[in-house]
Amino acid sequence: MLDLAVAYREETFERMRDPLAERGIAVHHVPSESRTISLSDPPWSGDEFDAGFVYPSRAMEGGVVDALIDVPWVNDRETVLTSRNKAGAIAALERAGVPVPESVLVSNPADESDLLAAFERFDPPVVLKPNSTTRGVGVAKVGDADSYLGVTDYLDLVHDYRATGDKSFLVQEYVPDATDYRAMVVDGECVGGVERRIPDDADGDRWKHNVHRGAKATGVDLPANLRDLAERTADALGIDYLGVDILVGDDRAVVNETNARPTIDAQTKYDDGFYDRLARLIRRTAEA
Repeated sequence: MLDLAVAYREETFERMRDPLAERGIAVHHVPSESRTISLSDPPWSGDEFDAGFVYPSRAMEGGVVDALIDVPWVNDRETVLTSRNKAGAIAALERAGVPVPESVLVSNPADESDLLAAFERFDPPVVLKPNSTTRGVGVAKVGDADSYLGVTDYLDLVHDYRATGDKSFLVQEYVPDATDYRAMVVDGECVGGVERRIPDDADGDRWKHNVHRGAKATGVDLPANLRDLAERTADALGIDYLGVDILVGDDRAVVNETNARPTIDAQTKYDDGFYDRLARLIRRTAEA
């Protein structure tokens, strides 16, 4: 039996525990956030696990867990940071020929003239997006220059605090009336995905499709072109286990974001071989 340390929240941990146990992998929860961890008498021993899944979301706590259990990770620290840097991922994907929304990186503080020049590259509205947040936090859509500068003013105030680590954000084209998909790629192969929709009874001006913002994720049979797009994305970034967010508009599909710590959804939303392929990736990681 292989022992796997899982640094995810309980929801993903609970979903993966039984399917992986059926495949000879014992899953153990190693949460590192919102708790205390004794460093002289830690809750885990250094030889307790064979591999980890996936590196913790907070780099500082993750460094502690990494030092205490000392295992290879399915998606290690560098991999998680590669995906979390939205601008860096978009730049790498564009260079690899993967279609992405037109985007401008702003490193705060930037001159107002430069900010306006970035805005004027697009047909409004534009999307303003912090470079390294998740779950749609801080993302705004604005349709005129004054509102745009107002949002950047707020970002400037937030970034003025010295403790703010990432002082960059994206100005990005808005893809109107787009269908939003999350494709899951495991070890180079797309193994299913979901369509994310805003509930019909939501306010008419809602536009974010994040599940954590109330959108509903429904399992779908992704067409071959979107599967190929997701696999090309994972290959370009060199990430073995990846959620790929794809927006499909009237005439094109673009990779909007990636997530190297994607939540595992209900098994019915993925292909039949999802857990078989995931188990093989975990074993290969443990043997590395």
